[in-house]
Amino acid sequence: MSATSRTRTILVTGAEDRLGFATAERLIAEGDTVIAHILDRTRADDTLRSLQAGARPGQVRIVHADFARLTEVDELGRALAAELPGLDALINTASMAAPQARTRTQDGHELTFQVNYLAPQRLTMALAPALAAAHGRVVNVTSRLHFDGVIDYSELDRNSDVYTPIAIYAQAKLALTMFSRSLAETGPEGLTSVSVYPTDFEIDVPQSSSHRDAPLDAAAELLVALSTPDTPVVNGGYYEGWDRVNAAAPVRNSRARTRLATWSNQLARTA
Repeated sequence: MSATSRTRTILVTGAEDRLGFATAERLIAEGDTVIAHILDRTRADDTLRSLQAGARPGQVRIVHADFARLTEVDELGRALAAELPGLDALINTASMAAPQARTRTQDGHELTFQVNYLAPQRLTMALAPALAAAHGRVVNVTSRLHFDGVIDYSELDRNSDVYTPIAIYAQAKLALTMFSRSLAETGPEGLTSVSVYPTDFEIDVPQSSSHRDAPLDAAAELLVALSTPDTPVVNGGYYEGWDRVNAAAPVRNSRARTRLATWSNQLARTA
């Protein structure tokens, strides 16, 4: 059980995949109540069965939203916001590698940008009041590749640029890291937001690390610790492992963050 005096309720996105699952397992072992989000509905039963193996009755539940469909993200956000008076933490592990060819969602966005940035941004914003009410934390799993990201504000969906998977992935992780900083500065009072690159584990780029075999205990421990009020963090900080380091320049540029936030908020209003 964590050092907090009550059972926490925590939402983990992408809980059917390796890092999300390991994080949910560790939270369950510590006694927290876990809302395990999955992107792939066909994996719901297996994920629930596996997580329940180490859980007490009612400690874990499954929710679903395909991040490639923003209507599903919005529906989940509204449902959870209406249900939960407070949410102690949101750990955004849901993510994907960029496909080898340009792929667009039904919403009209580049797939990687939507799944890795737009969807978690919208879900987080829907739950921000509940997180603030509980003095909760948002932990966004990013990548050191965000340093290589470039955001073209005139064409965030990269309709005409040359398509390079790593560049597309880096852009999405840069946007998520910028959002983490903006949320800390402009989000509701009481909410804490950090972004983290779990060192030695590159979540979506198998060619840059032993992704399939990488041990997850240390990464899951890190995410759980950062989600607790017992762990001191700098609000809006970017962490590589346990160390807070300077994020990429656009993350530290308030004008760049405001421009991204304005685009994202306008998109949400017109959805």
